[in-house]
Amino acid sequence: MRVNHAGEIAAQALYHGQALVARDDATREMLLKAAREETDHLAWCSTRLTELTSRPSVLDPLWYAGSFAIGALAGLLGDRVSLGFVVETERQVEGHLDGHLGALPPHDYRSRAIVEQMRADEIMHGAHAKAAGGIDLPSPVRALMGATARVMTTTAHWI
Repeated sequence: MRVNHAGEIAAQALYHGQALVARDDATREMLLKAAREETDHLAWCSTRLTELTSRPSVLDPLWYAGSFAIGALAGLLGDRVSLGFVVETERQVEGHLDGHLGALPPHDYRSRAIVEQMRADEIMHGAHAKAAGGIDLPSPVRALMGATARVMTTTAHWI
């Protein structure tokens, strides 16, 4: 759950960075709406961490700052690229959450419900971004995004 919490910190930051430099008002509003929905996810993960007598990653401020910068950079490349970044991010998050669901104990209904709802919301964010004009990103960019996510999730698991 700590990894999911860190992921929600990063998601909010990505959306905030992208919204800051979005050229189109509708794109900006869509990004800010998604960021607000990520706030719900963050609250669920935070509550669940407390219930599990665990804690968030001590690197959360780093995840936010780095993700904000990445989001702003993606946004500076134009709204269609920025929306494509959302599509790819959410596709990768969906895969992560699928893995998490497979690893959760079958009787952990509370964590499972949280992760399933987050997964559904992330799929919706990606679909909205695609429908709004998000482009397919080049494979090297998608690979770099995946590598960056692996560094964050692995580190957040332990620190």
